[in-house]
Amino acid sequence: MKTLLVDYSWSNTTAQLATVVQQVTGAERLDLTVAKGTFPNDMYATSDVAQQQLASGDLPALTTPLPDLNQYTCILVGGPVWSGHVATPVRQFLRQLQNYTGTVAPFYTSAGTPGDYEADFASLMPQVSVATGLGLTASDLPNAQSQVMAWWEKMAH
Repeated sequence: MKTLLVDYSWSNTTAQLATVVQQVTGAERLDLTVAKGTFPNDMYATSDVAQQQLASGDLPALTTPLPDLNQYTCILVGGPVWSGHVATPVRQFLRQLQNYTGTVAPFYTSAGTPGDYEADFASLMPQVSVATGLGLTASDLPNAQSQVMAWWEKMAH
C-alpha cells in the first residue's frame, strides 16, 4: 500500500501527531501550507477568518505543490478541528481529491470538542472511500503511538 500523509497544522499540535503517524506508517509526508498572513497568530481571530472563508466559500490557496495523488492507494489527511469542522486549508486540499479512487483517512487534533469532524470530512468527498479517523487532543500526544498503531492496523487490514 503506497501511502501519502498530508497535514496542515496551525499551532503545531497536528504536526506533532503527523510525525507519530509518519513513524508508524512509513508514509511519505507532505505539509500543507498557505501564504504567510492568511491567518492571524490569535486563535480567536483565526476562527473568525475561517468562519468568513466557510461562509463565502473562498478557501485559502495552498502554497504546497501537490504530487500526482492517484499514485497513492491511501492518503492520510491531518488537520486541526476548527469550530467542529475541517480547517479551511484542509478543505481546500480535499477539493483536489474529487476523482481520487483510493482510500482517504482523516486524523485530527482538537481541544477536546471534535464536533462532527469526521462527518464533515466525509461530506466533502461523497464519492471517495473514507476510512474511520483518529482524533486526539494535545494532552493525548505523549501516548499517541499506541493509538496510532491500533488505528493503522485496522486500516491496513
